[in-house]
Amino acid sequence: MNPIFIVLPILTILTYSLGLTLKLDDFRMLIKRPLPMFIGLLGQLVVLPAIAFAIAYTFNLEAVFFVGLVLIACCPGGSSSNIFSYIAKGDVALSVSMTAVSSIVTLFTLPLIMAYCVDYVSVSQNAEIFGTVKLPIGNLLIQNVVLMLIPIILGVLTQYFFKNAAVKISKVLSKAAFPALILLATIFFIKHYHNIANHLDKLGLCVLALVLIAVAVSTLMSMLFKQNTTIKRTIVIEVAMQNAAQAIAIASSPFVFNSEIMTIPAILYALVMNVVLLAYVGSLLKFSKQEQLA
Repeated sequence: MNPIFIVLPILTILTYSLGLTLKLDDFRMLIKRPLPMFIGLLGQLVVLPAIAFAIAYTFNLEAVFFVGLVLIACCPGGSSSNIFSYIAKGDVALSVSMTAVSSIVTLFTLPLIMAYCVDYVSVSQNAEIFGTVKLPIGNLLIQNVVLMLIPIILGVLTQYFFKNAAVKISKVLSKAAFPALILLATIFFIKHYHNIANHLDKLGLCVLALVLIAVAVSTLMSMLFKQNTTIKRTIVIEVAMQNAAQAIAIASSPFVFNSEIMTIPAILYALVMNVVLLAYVGSLLKFSKQEQLA
């Protein structure tokens, strides 16, 4: 069975789940609390793709992995970030707003950045192990609308017309988000185990570097703008946690890149980001507990 038939339904369901929770206040946060929103969105939409590009360039990744690494960095925040923010005693309302806004904004920024990335790679790398990387920009836009925008709108409409049902559905889907992502990553990991093993040294280091630098840079940005501890935690989680399901869907889609090999950076990122952020949240909770006992 082609894994794409598992990826697309999971992505659609996760995006629909986001729509079920969206409120006008999530977007009003841009006006109510512009500085935290600006820091988080700048880190996620601009800084993270730039870091991914720099890492891919520095390590001279093959074209397909170069594009795959930048792709995961261009995606919006992951749906599990709100849960992580809650556990870390962060600002959940801010987390939800950042996820919502980034999911909408990346419908437009992702195609633009990826178009530049693919053009750069096609010019700078004459020979590629896995063939020429091409980006049908029109197909990407259509797929984003079908898999991202429409499910969000359907979720919003469900919430508007069937409020009680929306709450019940949202509770179920929110609990399924994290397991679904891990299941998705595991399926692709098993299928491409040999390719992952062959490139794990350099590519794994690149992915780990991307996650760690994302945590470090978002922490530094929050400190420079003098944000409190609660907001800082939220921004770090939002910037570092990416929608790996969307990256896998775009990379493996027969309508866009049609390359399961390109999903490997997103698969590794899904696994590494959860490990790193779980460690990050665990250290925060341990530190908070020690402070209370002191």
